[in-house]
Amino acid sequence: MENPLRGLPAPPPLGATALPPGTYAGQVVLVTGGGTGLGKAIAAEFARLGADVVIAGRRAAPLDSACKELAAVPGAGRVAAAVCDIRDPERVSDVFDAAEAAFGPPDVLVNNAAANFPCPAEDLSPNAWRAVVDITLTGTWFMTREFGRRHLAAGTPGSIVNIGASYAWTGGPGFAHSAAAKAGVKNLVETLAVEWGPYGIQINGLVPGLFPHADMTEDIRGGQDTAAPDDRDGRQPALRVGAPRELGWAATFLASPYARFVTGHTLVVDGANWQRRSLVNPEVAPIRTQLGRGPFRP
Repeated sequence: MENPLRGLPAPPPLGATALPPGTYAGQVVLVTGGGTGLGKAIAAEFARLGADVVIAGRRAAPLDSACKELAAVPGAGRVAAAVCDIRDPERVSDVFDAAEAAFGPPDVLVNNAAANFPCPAEDLSPNAWRAVVDITLTGTWFMTREFGRRHLAAGTPGSIVNIGASYAWTGGPGFAHSAAAKAGVKNLVETLAVEWGPYGIQINGLVPGLFPHADMTEDIRGGQDTAAPDDRDGRQPALRVGAPRELGWAATFLASPYARFVTGHTLVVDGANWQRRSLVNPEVAPIRTQLGRGPFRP
């Protein structure tokens, strides 16, 4: 008997665009964490549509490599990089100054930079908590605030896309620090859409599902070679994982002229995985057990 399960169709090939070529011509797009992984994939789709792209990150080497890749994308505008620790508001101001000096004031901000690692809540040190929250939430706030203040002062419209996580709604056992921070990021979307909408500034969230790429953290990678066929396809309702360009397409839409009436919304791009439920719940395994840790010792 033929297997009726086929999953969701594969996306169009890399290089295809949903928006008209040149949609972002003459616009400046600033992407944090744009030197690697999903940030780079998002930056590539803005570049493909003609944007002048500025990628920001803490390490110069990945940024330099990414700049070369992005400049080679067909249809790309100009590309520049800025080394920046978004936890430092002075450095955040500097990265906006650098972007403006290179290409002009950013029209679009994509807050992609974040930090994360699995850990039972009781084992989280104050420094570990601060490291994740300061990058994921506070750094996102510093970038958002600087973008908003500059556009408010200039009287110009702008668009912000915050990269979120589905456990902002559900909670994230084993990721209390990141889940709390991402819940704050989601709340910023909803709060600032109302505050800044009258001034022409829109803000939306974008939540990725599983998009295998070379820069995944080890806990997500699970020790698997991302170049090999991914046996996690069958763990998704779509029966496949996502292609990074699919997240880039969603980001370019949310920030585009075609989504001007969409603000305060968080779009989940994960093949419905976060809504998956089993008819019979599996047996509960404590997070310490799942992470291979023994009993808690203060």
